[in-house]
Amino acid sequence: MEILFVATELSPMAKVGGLADVVFALSKTLRNQGHRVTLALPRYPAFEEAGVLLARRLTPLKLPALAAADLPAEAASLAARPTEVILFDARLGSGVDVVFFDVQVPASDVFPGGSLFGDVTSKATDKIYSGEGTLVGALKVSLFNRAVVEFLKARVATGGLRAGEAPFDAVHVHDWSAAMIPFLMREVPELAGLASVLTIHDASAQGFFAADKVRAVLRLFGLSMAHFTLEGLEFYGGVNLLKGGIVSADVVTTVSPSYARELTTEGKGFRLEGVLRARPTPVQGIVNGVDASVWNPATDPSIVARYDSDDWSNRGRSKSTLLAELGLPLDPAIPLFVSLGRVTKQKGTDVLAKSVARLMKQDLCLVVAGRGDPAIEAELKAAASEFGERVRYLGFVEEKVAHRLVAAADFVLMPSRSEPCGLVQLYAQRYGAIPVVARTGGLVDTVVDVDVELETGTGLLFEGATVEELAGAVGRAVSVFRHPRLSSLRRRIMRLDVGWERPARLYAQIYARMVEARAAQVAGPKPE
Repeated sequence: MEILFVATELSPMAKVGGLADVVFALSKTLRNQGHRVTLALPRYPAFEEAGVLLARRLTPLKLPALAAADLPAEAASLAARPTEVILFDARLGSGVDVVFFDVQVPASDVFPGGSLFGDVTSKATDKIYSGEGTLVGALKVSLFNRAVVEFLKARVATGGLRAGEAPFDAVHVHDWSAAMIPFLMREVPELAGLASVLTIHDASAQGFFAADKVRAVLRLFGLSMAHFTLEGLEFYGGVNLLKGGIVSADVVTTVSPSYARELTTEGKGFRLEGVLRARPTPVQGIVNGVDASVWNPATDPSIVARYDSDDWSNRGRSKSTLLAELGLPLDPAIPLFVSLGRVTKQKGTDVLAKSVARLMKQDLCLVVAGRGDPAIEAELKAAASEFGERVRYLGFVEEKVAHRLVAAADFVLMPSRSEPCGLVQLYAQRYGAIPVVARTGGLVDTVVDVDVELETGTGLLFEGATVEELAGAVGRAVSVFRHPRLSSLRRRIMRLDVGWERPARLYAQIYARMVEARAAQVAGPKPE
């Protein structure tokens, strides 16, 4: 099948969160399984800086001008005239093709000039892809989404913008910043035969724009107030772009079965539970995987010594080296706990910060890495200062350091309040670090609580993200660390099948069913 992936992140060049890892690994695995996958992404400077070779297409896309009425001042100079979208082709080392979309803008009070999309990892654009509802963000997302739809129209109408290109069988969009593409596709009759799937990686980011921005946002997407209905984009008085994808995509998936159930449960769906329940087909949950070419302790160039499930004697070197570098006690009898990821309430990092004093009553070391909420970061810094003998807060760390942390950890802590799937616990299992996780979302689907004798289970689960629950779970973990069957538990979790092959096959089955159903719908009922 010919599949178009649309996203605003791609690991490792343009990464904000786990979405980037998923897009990279899933597209590669689908290609390895015989499908042709093309990625559609905004053009960020980071791609060329990373050595990705971009070839400019001679024929740009032309987006029609939008009526100037209702357009915000920061967008009027661009959207009120025809917009030229420059396309660039590239091929990743994985063999996956990429089409980059770029819009060049002059310098102004709003834009620095050059590429409209900037860099996804820069502070200036963090808000654009976080769903915080700025009109500049709406402009960028709308231009990208509209350009992808024009690209699809060209593929259907002419067989492609270049010789040999075939129309796509399915369009797979990821999260709110691409969710409007299925909605816009429904407005184009020539795309009626094209199937679409939306994957929600994190439902808390929705692209919500309040009531005072409704007319402007609709206009930026080439829509009118006729689309501002309960069945359309209206959401608590504002516009919700993620809802647009939910009500229009043929299939909606998310990244674990438990998260799929949570999203349709009152109070757990970030106000979208009713919209998701109203769909003609239920949300499907498919657990994410781990890219074995990137996360593999037997081949990982980032760690000090490689190891595998048959011989992990070198794992001790990873731990001792890290402890020495951080100035922590070089005692193999003291377990090392690591927390890695965004510093937010959603991830429960505030609970971890408040728990440090309790945890330090036990004989352990703690290392926390990540950035996010400044208030929580300040608490972590204060805790690291107070308990400096056994606690370190590293702040932001590069990808290779994250690998080293997981390879050195005895336990990985994830006290999340909400976790769509989680990847860190899968990385931990792959590297022989035992996950200690809250019972929520995809953590429930990927971690089985160990029994007293460590004969079954793949980690430690605890109820609710509270100081008491976390401290209790860490106490259990310390007991596990001293259990004679610890080695058997490590071997068991390192041998788990957490790769992308099975998830990719499930997505391929979804594409096939969508294509068949869409073809039947376009063909209409058979004559008697």
